[in-house]
Amino acid sequence: MNTELDSKLLLVLFIICFSDAFAGASRTMIAQVKNIHYKETSSLLVNVKDFGARADGRTDDSKALKAAWKEACETTGAATLLVPHGTYLIGPIKFAGPCKNVSNITVQMKGYLIASTNLSEYRSGAGWVEFGGVEGLTLTGGGTFDGRGAKAWPYNGCPTHFNCKLLPTNVKFVAMKRTIVRRITSVNSKSFHIALVECKNFRGSKIKISAPANSPNTDGIHIERSSSVDVSRSHIGTGDDCISVGQGNSEVTIASITCGPGHGISLGRYPNEGDVRGLVVKDSTMTGTMNGVRIKTWANSPGSSAATNMTFENIIMNNVSNPIIIDQAYCPFTSCPTKPPSRVKLSDIYFKNIRGTSSSAVAVALECSKGIPCQNIYLENVHLDLSSGEKQPTSSCKNVEAKYIGTQVPPPCA
Repeated sequence: MNTELDSKLLLVLFIICFSDAFAGASRTMIAQVKNIHYKETSSLLVNVKDFGARADGRTDDSKALKAAWKEACETTGAATLLVPHGTYLIGPIKFAGPCKNVSNITVQMKGYLIASTNLSEYRSGAGWVEFGGVEGLTLTGGGTFDGRGAKAWPYNGCPTHFNCKLLPTNVKFVAMKRTIVRRITSVNSKSFHIALVECKNFRGSKIKISAPANSPNTDGIHIERSSSVDVSRSHIGTGDDCISVGQGNSEVTIASITCGPGHGISLGRYPNEGDVRGLVVKDSTMTGTMNGVRIKTWANSPGSSAATNMTFENIIMNNVSNPIIIDQAYCPFTSCPTKPPSRVKLSDIYFKNIRGTSSSAVAVALECSKGIPCQNIYLENVHLDLSSGEKQPTSSCKNVEAKYIGTQVPPPCA
């Protein structure tokens, strides 16, 4: 009987001890989980006003923004740089990396930034606001970058001279990785609005860009020597290309863009530049633009390079001049050297499901190089009527044997 009682007491003691140990372990695990959760979600918030930003539209706030960026960039973990509502006057400013211990950095741009109009402050071709060498940047918040370009445009000699001084870009990204730009506005840039140079994994969406139709060289978004770029769901109206794709790019997707006024969406290839491959432009609308989708190379491009594997698909043209154009004798000036013919090889290019109206009598112009004729150019289900409602537009072809599939209005080249 005593043995049985002893056994029961031992069992009770074991259960009590096990329960206490289990509860203790559970409390430790919960504490650890809470601690881990805290570490994952903790983020340093840096407010530019804490560094002296006045946001009155008259005081130069450049130093305050630079100091706030330095604080955010030098933290450990995640950081958010807050630019609250207000008007900030700033000169040329560079937010430079690397931010070695920062996992990601968010610029919450709620304010209205206005640029200095003193051109002597800017280097040729530099950005007004420039981000460089940063990995994991998000620029968002609904704010505006106002380049106040109207005072600078009369000094822009680039429309008439090749060797001109380049005016500053509103927002420039150089050597960036894993960048997100969402819900920002750029207006009246002195030159390009947004430029990407040597960037990888860039995602831009819900961007608004605006400048008058007669503002020179105010390209909306310029992309150069970059890879894995995605720009979508944006409204762009400028005095130049809504989006210009320059040299050395790969895997660029442009989707759901509303373009106009402007010069359309262009791929531009110039002398001695890197190849371009894997460009997709789709699900977009052009209204009243000088061009629709355009590929251009200088007539005398001497270097052997290529632009290949490109698709332009599901695009609506509303009263657009030159809706589809390949121009390998491109010359924006009064006269250009014409010999030798362009050595840029264009191949594997697809124009699919392009419809709407053309303001020019020639709606499809394929002028390829006699030095290296275009190869594998496909037009599938193209229907472009004249805006005037008169007779059908026409096609023009040089040095190309295009392949046609489905509906073709205007009729294919003879």
